[in-house]
Amino acid sequence: MEYKIGPKIKQLRKARKLTLQDVARETGFSPALISQIENNNVSPPIATLSKIARFFDVKIGMFFEEEEVECKYEVVRRGERRVVSRVISKAGTGHGYTYEALSFRKRNKKMEPFLLSISERAGEETLYNHEGEEFLLIIKGKAEVLLEDERIALDEGDAVYFDATLKHRLLSRDGGEVQVLAVVTR
Repeated sequence: MEYKIGPKIKQLRKARKLTLQDVARETGFSPALISQIENNNVSPPIATLSKIARFFDVKIGMFFEEEEVECKYEVVRRGERRVVSRVISKAGTGHGYTYEALSFRKRNKKMEPFLLSISERAGEETLYNHEGEEFLLIIKGKAEVLLEDERIALDEGDAVYFDATLKHRLLSRDGGEVQVLAVVTR
């Protein structure tokens, strides 16, 4: 099931009486991109959602919530996961990334867990950064993480924890499928 976050971003913007240009100027993204996200034409990477959440002073998990009821714990069955982002490049080509939310009902979380699947080697190596910290555990496949100027090879069972303000990118090392448990904090 795909989860649409665009209307929530639009609602936040309109509630604050901001224009697309206001949001774009403060986040560094183009007004066209903000509009495409709001209209669910583009599914933004987690780094982009993190910057938008920080701008609106909300937790990133707010974009994935569906219920108004606070719960002390949450169980998400395999078939209940929500696809929250399919990452595309600036050129509009696929990167082969899919993020599935492993928690979307629990409110006011301090971390956001995702199952990240990479199905191909990206043609470009654009690096991203955002506030918080990130933890990646390679569940399946061979990965390569780029951290600033370093390239680190990761195999199944390997993990990396880093300050997400570092420019970073996760790639399939050999072009094969990679599955990763990714945990992001704000």
